[in-house]
Amino acid sequence: MANPSFSPRSRIAGFTLVELMVVLVVATILFTVALPSYQTSIRKSRRTEAKTAVLDLAGREETLFSTTNAYSTTSASVGYGAGGFPVTVGSGYYTVTVVVPNPASPAGTPSFKVTALPVAAKSQAKDTACASFSVDQLGNQSALNSAGTDNSTTCWGN
Repeated sequence: MANPSFSPRSRIAGFTLVELMVVLVVATILFTVALPSYQTSIRKSRRTEAKTAVLDLAGREETLFSTTNAYSTTSASVGYGAGGFPVTVGSGYYTVTVVVPNPASPAGTPSFKVTALPVAAKSQAKDTACASFSVDQLGNQSALNSAGTDNSTTCWGN
């Protein structure tokens, strides 16, 4: 007598090659859509690092001005070490530098302009919407996109 639990038509349960290929195609589509969006979000979050560094350096310049009646282009005099500007800040995605006097200010008036630029070899350099952040001695905040056009409202969130 034959074994009733064994049938020549019974199949071993599992995935077919077609089912695995469908899953692979769906996963690839999700990955290609999600990755650029994720990278854009990461770049936006790193902008905070640049804004914080620019505002910190501007505050240090103002502190120095209150005691010496002059702004400085020397990194050591504002507490950034003896290496000179530009200085890499935070996680290493931006560098900051100071220009004294600010070229946009009237001649003879004490002024500065602090600017943060992304480090060229890092992924933040692909942030074309906010390619630079600046603050001057009056607290005016500005930002430029990669084409050199003002994009302050988007980048500073004002």
